[in-house]
Amino acid sequence: MKKVLLLSLFSLAVMGTAHAEKADSEKEAVITAQRGQVDDIKQIRTLTGDVVLVKGTLTMKAGRALITEDPQGYQFITFWGDPGKLATFRQKRDGEGDLWVEGEAERVEYNNKTEVVKLFSKAKLTRLQGTKPTDVANGAFISYDSRNELFNMENSDSGTSSPGAGSVRMVIQPKNKPAADKTPAAPAPVPTSGKK
Repeated sequence: MKKVLLLSLFSLAVMGTAHAEKADSEKEAVITAQRGQVDDIKQIRTLTGDVVLVKGTLTMKAGRALITEDPQGYQFITFWGDPGKLATFRQKRDGEGDLWVEGEAERVEYNNKTEVVKLFSKAKLTRLQGTKPTDVANGAFISYDSRNELFNMENSDSGTSSPGAGSVRMVIQPKNKPAADKTPAAPAPVPTSGKK
């Protein structure tokens, strides 16, 4: 099937502020899919088949996506994974070093007004330094606020905790401590007696 390329049909400001890569907010959104449908009257865009959204360092992938726009021009995007697969996102974070955040779930929702990503069902969020995970969170639901680098986990797909619904899990890697100076200490001076 031919891929449909929707190039800057709308100003999609996805995840581009304080802690997400700042330059992303000024980039155009490029979306590819096998099929696309745009309803300008209802402000709805439907994409199916190998959907990929790229906006600067942000990449979101899914089997299908629905994009709606409010009267102020803010977009709300929902990505669904194909059966047996998960929808994903990955974005560079601001800061020193090679810092990234990536997530996956059966359904990923993004609101560009609040810059919050919500991961529903089989949710996983990983913060990385280069390719090394620094934090990993798993749960039925994870909400990630890219402005404040804050994420919340809940034990049910509804976005709330329910008694008996299971648990959430977080793994935090130890921080690297500065390496001790491996230079051998200089030998102590040999005392002299002052006699010649």
